[in-house]
Amino acid sequence: MGRGLGAILSAESKASINSATDAGADKFVGSIMEVALEDIEPNAGQPRTYFDEKALADLAQSIENLGVIQPITLRKQGDKFIIISGERRFRASKIAGLKSIPAYIRLVNDQELLEMALVENIQREDLDAIEIALTYERLLDEIGLTQETLSQRVGKERSTITNSLRLLRLNPAMQNAIRSGEISAGHGRALLAVEDAEQQNLLFKKIISANLSVRQTEKEAAQLKNPPAQSGKKIIELPNYLRKAEKNLADILEVKVQIKTSANGKNGKIVLDFKNEEELSQILSRFN
Repeated sequence: MGRGLGAILSAESKASINSATDAGADKFVGSIMEVALEDIEPNAGQPRTYFDEKALADLAQSIENLGVIQPITLRKQGDKFIIISGERRFRASKIAGLKSIPAYIRLVNDQELLEMALVENIQREDLDAIEIALTYERLLDEIGLTQETLSQRVGKERSTITNSLRLLRLNPAMQNAIRSGEISAGHGRALLAVEDAEQQNLLFKKIISANLSVRQTEKEAAQLKNPPAQSGKKIIELPNYLRKAEKNLADILEVKVQIKTSANGKNGKIVLDFKNEEELSQILSRFN
């Protein structure tokens, strides 16, 4: 993940920049930088007080394997950083043994500056679909824009923004595959049509192993979502005496014979196959 300009700022600058009016603040806003975990403090006003240990362990394992996909958001406060959002990722990163974590940095009075930086960032042509979705999410969550207002600010259809944000519902491995170009955003949207996580993951692996196109992936997803209806007819197993009768009739009439019975076996029918009028006449002559 790119670290942005914030990653190369000197320790002195990191200590001195606290407000959007400070020199160099524009290099902080909208950039991603690595922040030492020891310099980060949880927000005392964090409404969430319970963190499921099993879920944290699973997230820590994912971070060990794939890294932190979505940077956390911090507010600069002197030499320390206070968590605005991402405390689960922060806690899981500590469990995973990381020393630092990628983060967006917020400064006092930086909202207007941040909005400008984020909107400008979206216009870049080298952004991948996940980076764009993350930027949309920040504009909605941190700036407080509505999707309608965001649509006007960035010049995109509201449906485009909605579809982009949906990609963030994919698991980290799938998001990483989109970021690396292994699959496309179109593949990601097709995967979202499969609600079952296990089936979704199997389809994801098939996209890669079989090099499925987006159209092929959509077809596979549709089949998983709406499997072909199974026939409600139960196959009746013929008893031996009817099988024997079926064979005897076929030998006598020299045609294919089928004996079919109802589920309770109380009634049935005999079906004789013929291909043309001549074969029908031969069958009738045997009855005569």
